[in-house]
Amino acid sequence: MKKLLILLSCASVFAVSFASSVASAQAPAAKGDPTAGQGKAVAICSGCHGMPGTKTAYPEVYQVPRIGGQSEAYLVSALKSYRAGNRYHQTMVGLATALTEKEILDIAAYYANPAFGKAK
Repeated sequence: MKKLLILLSCASVFAVSFASSVASAQAPAAKGDPTAGQGKAVAICSGCHGMPGTKTAYPEVYQVPRIGGQSEAYLVSALKSYRAGNRYHQTMVGLATALTEKEILDIAAYYANPAFGKAK
C-alpha cells in the first residue's frame, strides 16, 4: 500500500509538471509593435538593409540581405542569435547587443508587417 501511495504521488507530480510545461510551450509569444519598431529600424537597420543593391566590403563583397517581409519569428531569432554570439557578423553583433528584448520584438514586427514599404 505504501508503494502504491508513493507511485501515485510521483505520477501526480509528473502529471502537474508535464501539464505546466505544455501550457508554457503553447503560451503565445510576446509580439512587437511595428509602429514603435519603425523609428529604431530606420535609425539602425535601413542604412544597410533598406537600400536596394547595397553591398558590403567586409569581409568580402556580398549583397546585404533584404529583411523586409521576413517572418517576425525569423527576425527575432536572428537578432537574438547575433546578440548571443551564435551568429557572427561584426556589425550585426554590435547592433544586436545594444538592443533590448522589446526593441528586437518591435523591429521584427516592423519588418514583418505586410504593409512594410507600402506607405510612409
